[in-house]
Amino acid sequence: MIAHITQFVPYEPSVNQLQPNSRPAVVQPAHPAPLWKRLAAALYDLLPLAALMMVGTALLLPLTGGAAMPQLGLTHLAYQLFVFALIAGYYIWSWHRGGQTIGMRAWRLRVQTQAGSNPDFRTACLRFAFSLISVFALGLGLIWALFDRRRRMWHDRWTGTEVIVIPKM
Repeated sequence: MIAHITQFVPYEPSVNQLQPNSRPAVVQPAHPAPLWKRLAAALYDLLPLAALMMVGTALLLPLTGGAAMPQLGLTHLAYQLFVFALIAGYYIWSWHRGGQTIGMRAWRLRVQTQAGSNPDFRTACLRFAFSLISVFALGLGLIWALFDRRRRMWHDRWTGTEVIVIPKM
């Protein structure tokens, strides 16, 4: 017996089938994210980062003899580099894969290129590295968003990215 396979066609109501008071959804243009929302998302990101560091530290306990934070010189440096790699990986992977970290999702923010796509891996890595400069320059790179017409921070300008507010549906 041979089964007949048909192609799935999604149902779309015609104009005549719409309710009298309903209108098609209007897509609003995305606008740049204000500094306070970006900082709130960064603060929110401390929660998943703390969890990630706890899990990462727990995985290293057998290698450190049960010490959560090794005190020996080279071992301590290796641990710090491991934690830094976890933090960098969280941001780079989140920006590259979906354009959002968990904190950005909570605040409906998205990082994108000028073309509107997620940053590629190289751009996400550069964005993370340049964001460290923005922070370590006494936060001047972050405050720059208050004076930029498109609310971009230094690392946004240097990598050709922007953070937008996702409109409510």
